[in-house]
Amino acid sequence: MSNSGNNKRSPWSWIPSLYFAEGIPYIIVMFVASDMFKTLGVSNSKLAFWTSILYLPWVIKPFWSPFIDIYYTKRKWIVWMQLGLALSFFGVSLSLQTPWWFTLSLAFLWLMALESSTHDIAADGFYMLALNEHKQAFFSGIRSTFYRMAMIAGLGLLVILTGLILDKTGLETVSIEIELSEQPAMLETFDINNISIEATGGETPKILHYPEKVQLNLDKTGQADSTIIYFVLSAPPGEDEEIKMNFGHKKGSKDIYLASNGNFVFTSENWNIPVSAVIKYKPGIKEATKASFDAKAGNVPFSWAVSIGFLGLLFLVFAIYHSFILPRPEAGEKKTKRSDASYWHVLKTFFTNKDIVPAIAFLLFYRFAESQLSKMASPFLLDTRENGGLALSLTEKGVAYGTVGLIALLIGGVLGGILASKHGLKKWIWWMAVGINLPNLVYIFLSYAQPDNFVIVNICIAIEQFGYGFGFTAYMLYMLYISGQGEYKTAHFAITTGFMALGMMIPGMISGTIQEALGYQHFFIYVIMCTIPSFIALWFVKIDPAFGIKKKHAN
Repeated sequence: MSNSGNNKRSPWSWIPSLYFAEGIPYIIVMFVASDMFKTLGVSNSKLAFWTSILYLPWVIKPFWSPFIDIYYTKRKWIVWMQLGLALSFFGVSLSLQTPWWFTLSLAFLWLMALESSTHDIAADGFYMLALNEHKQAFFSGIRSTFYRMAMIAGLGLLVILTGLILDKTGLETVSIEIELSEQPAMLETFDINNISIEATGGETPKILHYPEKVQLNLDKTGQADSTIIYFVLSAPPGEDEEIKMNFGHKKGSKDIYLASNGNFVFTSENWNIPVSAVIKYKPGIKEATKASFDAKAGNVPFSWAVSIGFLGLLFLVFAIYHSFILPRPEAGEKKTKRSDASYWHVLKTFFTNKDIVPAIAFLLFYRFAESQLSKMASPFLLDTRENGGLALSLTEKGVAYGTVGLIALLIGGVLGGILASKHGLKKWIWWMAVGINLPNLVYIFLSYAQPDNFVIVNICIAIEQFGYGFGFTAYMLYMLYISGQGEYKTAHFAITTGFMALGMMIPGMISGTIQEALGYQHFFIYVIMCTIPSFIALWFVKIDPAFGIKKKHAN
């Protein structure tokens, strides 16, 4: 009786926060972790492999979902998983400040993935227990909206916040304009051996470069000129501190390029020993031009530690709030008893479906191209132009993918849902397959053109994300179609999500190695070729023409 008031709480008091909390860790583990590792200097092959393995808890989620029913209540699972997620966020944050940051942060991310997938099972089950069918239908759009708001917060706001912290920490960015001129450079002569900087107490280090003005001479005979820029710090870092500086092309002519390594590490031992970067221009240039290069030394680990640590505090608040505000449905307080026989019967009825082979092929291969593109899109946007990337800052990437791209994704998803409900999935599924695959062509354009116009970059990402949102509708509806064929709809849907995760995990694991072998330009061409298996799998799929069409009820 004491819980009666709790049971009557409005769903508005807990559904928005619950599904926002469900979306955040998934976005961090699946997408933001790639951004974090890329900016921390992890190679594409390494980050793609290890972040793809983080899909494993979602792959095996269907096989332990019955135990969430057997032990404790879904309400308790939700609160305890949110507390666990808070600790995992704190773990990632603290691990970034240690010498073993990659191994430790990856371990906490894997624990986060396990907790997040368990939280998904409990939250979705609790939603069905706490609401009747009418309210479930009414709030389905609300829960989806707040889950997508978590995507905006993770892909957009959190990355933007990290970028802003990065810009305000570490050393001030130094921009160097390099001019390719027809007039011989009248610059001061300078000897590297004359660079001598004495340490002064208490001074904050700054990036110094020599010469201060950089110019290349245009040789119309076709011979390429080159110049060397030397970097030192104005003062030593702390005793055990490392300052990592990255130097690379930011904007302007791509004919002027960095022809040497652009990553340097300064310590208290070598801070005043000059390091060099070689700048060249491509032979055959006939006209004067210029380009801008940036030398950056922001505190990347600290920036990510602050933003990820903030999420730990947020999930502590979620756990406390939901421990008080979640209703206590009577059915949810009772442990559901299931026998081993019924558990295996659920699996058997799924795998003995007469159309299960083409269905599994569709689940595994429909996203074969997209699973690899999604792993390399962020590294491509953040990578230096010398490496074939677009050299976006974290803030710019957060705006492009987390706001503009996400809005386009939502529009594509809504349009796909409207069309499917009007004419049925069968009529639109081929067009949706084209939608999720064909817009990947924009990455071929971006990799070859390497535009420094941020508007063009945003337009291309919006096109790709719109197509993804439109095409993913077919995938979600088909999972509902397959899982709705038998008696165990909820359990069978969980199994389809496991195949979805498996289809993302395995191709994603190898995508970084393939990209490093091919380079970004050829990798994105390879991605387009990888769309072929999705169309082959789709050819064998059978769908009821009436599925998805909104039914009209007589008054």
